[in-house]
Order: sequence, then C-alpha cells, then structure tokens
Amino acid sequence: MDVTVQWVRTSWTKQSRGGEAAARRSAAPVGFALPHGLAPHPHTVRMHERDGFAPHHGQGELKRVDVQLREAEGRLRVFPRVQPLFALPPRPRRPPAVRLVPGQWVRWQLNYRFSSAAGIRDWSYWMDTFNIAYGTVKDDVFLGTPTFLVDEQGPLR
Repeated sequence: MDVTVQWVRTSWTKQSRGGEAAARRSAAPVGFALPHGLAPHPHTVRMHERDGFAPHHGQGELKRVDVQLREAEGRLRVFPRVQPLFALPPRPRRPPAVRLVPGQWVRWQLNYRFSSAAGIRDWSYWMDTFNIAYGTVKDDVFLGTPTFLVDEQGPLR
C-alpha cells in the first residue's frame, strides 16, 4: 500500500478563542511539506498556543493515527475515527468514507472540546487535520489543493 499520511494537531485553550491569539491560531497551516525519508511512517505536526502555534515536526506510527485505511480494488478507503467518544461537539451523522485512486489525496478536519473530569480546569480544544495521499507523491503534495476536502468541524462554543 503506497500511502502517505500527515497528521496535524493544533491545540489551544480559552485564551485563544478571540482577538490576536485567535487570529494566530486561525493562520496556522493545515498542510506541510513532507520531510525526506519519511515513508512508511506518518509525518506528525503539533502546534500549541503556549509556543505561539509554532510547528513541531515528528514521525509517528501508523497504528497510532486515528484513521481507518483500507485498500481494495485499486482504491484506498479513508475514514477517521472520532476519539475520544466523550468529546464535543457531538457527531450524530458522520460523512461517508472517502475512496481515493492513485494520485489523489484527502484533507479531513475534525475539532474537539474538552473539560477536566471534575470540571476544575478550563475548556481545552484541538483540531486534527489528516492529510492522506494514495500513490507516489512529491514532498510538497500537502501544500496544494486536496482532491477531497472533508470539513467535519462542529460548533465549539
């Protein structure tokens, strides 16, 4: 299976819900150039408000990426899992999986809101962006326009 996975997670607190901090968060990229020699490992990028949404690049394990990938009949089926199940916003109806042919890629975005179990801490938020390409790609593939864009972000209030 010739699949390239990039997982971008942006996380913030209530402090970045408005004003200049929200503008910086909104300006954070959702796609990055791939580092050389990445395959078969997913490219991970983490950005947090505590360091001004500066990207921190790494490599992950495919089994730790919350996306179902299945190859059948020359297509790649892509469907992110929603984790954890208690997170907000609720997603009663999810869009169908995307099926890619070689040369195509999808950008799938999900957002979440959490509170501490005891309600002691403020709300925290994160957005996961999964950029997934099927087939051979160039290092700058995720800087362009995706074949499919699935925006599954809900209201966070």
